[in-house]
Amino acid sequence: MRVKVILWGMGEMAKGMAKMILEKKGLELVGAIAKRKEKQDMDLGTAIGLDRKLGILVECDAAKVLAKTKRAVVLHSTNSFVSSVCGELEQALNAGHDIITIAEEMIYPWASAPEVAQKLDRVAKGSGVSLLGTGINPGFIMDTFVIALTGVCASVDKITVTRINDLGSFGPTVMRTQGIGKSVREFEDGVAAGRIVGHIGFKESISLISSSLGWKLDEIVQSREPIIARSERVTPFIRVPAGKVVGCKHIAEGKMNGRVVIRLEHPQQIRPEVDGVLTGDCIVIQGIPNIRLNINPEVPGSIGTIAIAVNMIPRVFEARPGLVTMADLPLPSAIPDDFAGFFQADKLEGFVD
Repeated sequence: MRVKVILWGMGEMAKGMAKMILEKKGLELVGAIAKRKEKQDMDLGTAIGLDRKLGILVECDAAKVLAKTKRAVVLHSTNSFVSSVCGELEQALNAGHDIITIAEEMIYPWASAPEVAQKLDRVAKGSGVSLLGTGINPGFIMDTFVIALTGVCASVDKITVTRINDLGSFGPTVMRTQGIGKSVREFEDGVAAGRIVGHIGFKESISLISSSLGWKLDEIVQSREPIIARSERVTPFIRVPAGKVVGCKHIAEGKMNGRVVIRLEHPQQIRPEVDGVLTGDCIVIQGIPNIRLNINPEVPGSIGTIAIAVNMIPRVFEARPGLVTMADLPLPSAIPDDFAGFFQADKLEGFVD
C-alpha cells in the first residue's frame, strides 16, 4: 500500500525529499516537474544524483504530470513568495492533488496576500484536498515549536526567538536572497531594491504565533544588516573572501499596544564557525512560568526542511480540505520506516496501489 508523491521543483530541497522518500515504505514517487528545460526527459535518478535509473522522466509540462495520477501529494519547492507560486498551487489543487509547499510565505499566506489565501482555500475545498506550507523555518523552529511551548504557560507576556544557523548547504537562490558575496554597499542597495530579502517568512511566523495566542498586533517591523566575513568562507556553491557579506542579520518585531511582544532574530550566514560563531536555536518565553530553551548547534535547515515536508504527508493527506497551517494539524513526528501505518484505511481507498 503506497501513497503517490509528485515533486514540483528540482532544486536541492526536492532532491533531498526524493532520496528520503526512496528510503521509506508506503510512499511512491510517480512524477517530477521541472522549470528548467534542460531537465526535460532526464531520468529522475540522474536528476537527483543517484547512480541508478528510477524509470521516472522529469517533465516541464506540469499539466501532463498532474493528469497522470488520480490523487497524489505534491511536494512543491519552486519559489519562496505567494505571488510566484499561487498559479502553480492552484493548478495542482484543480488537478485534485494535496500539496505540501516549502514556499516560505505559504506558512501563513493571510499575512501578506489575504485575497490569494482565500482563493487557494476555496479552490482546495472545491477539489476536496488540502494545502500546507511548512519547512524548518518558517514552519517549525521559530513558530510551530514556539506555539507548542506556550501550551504549558498560564500566561505569556513576550516571546523572543533567536536562530543562528549555517546556510552553507543551501544553493544559489538562497545565496542571492541573503546578499552573500556582495559588498556592504551592494547589500544595502539590494535591500533597498528588494533583491536582498534576508529571511523570508518573519511576517508569516509572527502572524501564525499571534493568531494562535489570540493577540491582535498593531504592527510588524523589520530590519536587515549585513554580516561581514573576517576570514574567507567557502561552501560547495560559493567562495566569499574576507570583507564581503556572508549573511544577513534580520530582526522582526510584533508590537501590541505599543509594546514588543514577539521578537524574532535571525543572523544567518555561511560557515559561521570560521569566525568563531556558534550556531543554535534559543526560545525565551516570558510569562507564567518563564521558559528558556537552548538547542546547540542549530537544527540543520536543509535536512530539517526536507524531513518535515516528507513527514507531514500523512497529516496533509488526512487533513480537512482547504488551506491549512501547521497549527491546524496534529503534531509532526518522524516516520522511521513505513508510512503505510500512518494513513487511515478509509482515506486511502481508491488512491493507492
